[in-house]
Amino acid sequence: MNLDEQIYEYSTGIDALLKDSSTREELKKRIVDSLFVSYGARDSEAVRLSKRGLLPSSGKMNAPIYFDKRTASVDIATYLNGCMTRYLDYNDTYLSKEALHPSDNIPPILSYAYSLGESGLQVLRALATSYQVVGAFADAFSIRDRGWDHVTYISISSAAGLGVLNGFDKSKFINTLNLAINNNISLRQTRAGELSMWKGCTAANATRNSVFASLLANEGFTGPSPIFEGEMGFFKQVTGNVSIDLKNNRILRTMIKNFPVEYHAMSAVESALWIKDRLNGEMINSVKVDTFSVAQKIIVKDPEKLRPKTKETADHSLPYIIAYTLLYGEPDLTSFDSRFLNDPLILKLIDKMTFNVTEEYDALYPEYLPVKISVSTKAGSLDKEVKVPKGHFKNPFDWKDLENKGFKVMKNKEKVREIIEIGQKFENSSSRDLFDLVHS
Repeated sequence: MNLDEQIYEYSTGIDALLKDSSTREELKKRIVDSLFVSYGARDSEAVRLSKRGLLPSSGKMNAPIYFDKRTASVDIATYLNGCMTRYLDYNDTYLSKEALHPSDNIPPILSYAYSLGESGLQVLRALATSYQVVGAFADAFSIRDRGWDHVTYISISSAAGLGVLNGFDKSKFINTLNLAINNNISLRQTRAGELSMWKGCTAANATRNSVFASLLANEGFTGPSPIFEGEMGFFKQVTGNVSIDLKNNRILRTMIKNFPVEYHAMSAVESALWIKDRLNGEMINSVKVDTFSVAQKIIVKDPEKLRPKTKETADHSLPYIIAYTLLYGEPDLTSFDSRFLNDPLILKLIDKMTFNVTEEYDALYPEYLPVKISVSTKAGSLDKEVKVPKGHFKNPFDWKDLENKGFKVMKNKEKVREIIEIGQKFENSSSRDLFDLVHS
């Protein structure tokens, strides 16, 4: 059986996974979390430029734009909502051979569900499929080591989720996959060197293309097949022959972000906050950071990480994030403004840092997220190791934690509570009920 058929067969039994109440709760939290972080990005430059270039928009099927009075064709709404979800680097994470953000699948599912008038339960079925598929690919192979970006996997998972949402038969489901994947293999250059606005929007574009594929497949349009095993297919060109295991529950291993930074820096923020509280104003002489290879590759090694010039580079710079936290405390949505990127105190502290990859920490990752920061001052040294930050699947968010995060971003307790309340009962609600709260 080809892999596209395996994915289809798995999707037909997704209800079995959703019988687990913990799995349903975590999916509902991810929906709510994605809306909170979207609110924080609604006025970001990338979102404003995208709206200026793409609106007005209308099509055969339309959906609302988050926190905006306008609607757009469902593919454009998916892109804009996806940009907001991803742009702050504050949405959920899955760590494995490939690190990625499963909630990138939420905007296409919610937007398309609105246009269909689908129930919350059907949304959860589609999202469960997307989360499971993207986690399975992340577990199977690291495509970044071959120069491809992880959003390539989002193309696959969002297409699978849309197939479930539409209730497609086997033929339409597989053609949605074929059409979504073939032209959406994304270059890792998106996350190399100085990072651009596209870093926060490339997943949105991948899911926009999946929506486009779904619209065509629904009409009987066919795509190149077999997309994975073919002579010039995905295995041949991207991953090599790999085995995809769809059985394990990946949803329960996804993680909500406690700070708006690249996830491999999450433990470092907690460690730096602990040290800052104990510095007592002492001047820092040096900072040593013990970390693991994946963090070194993604958020340390590029020279641009030492002098980030963009928000996108700074929230992917472990030196910058640690320096900011040691000087100013918990990172928030203003921590990557130009006044901080050019702050001489931050730049001077970055120059006092050394980074060391340890075999011990490499062995612990990705089950743990280990870091140790050692700060030397005239008064002595302060060391703090963190292996399981808040929001990690071993130390997960509850609904109160999520409410607190929502208030940090939205500053409106009533609106936060309304979104949480509909999220908590989402299987008995609908996508349109949810959009009523965020389409304004």
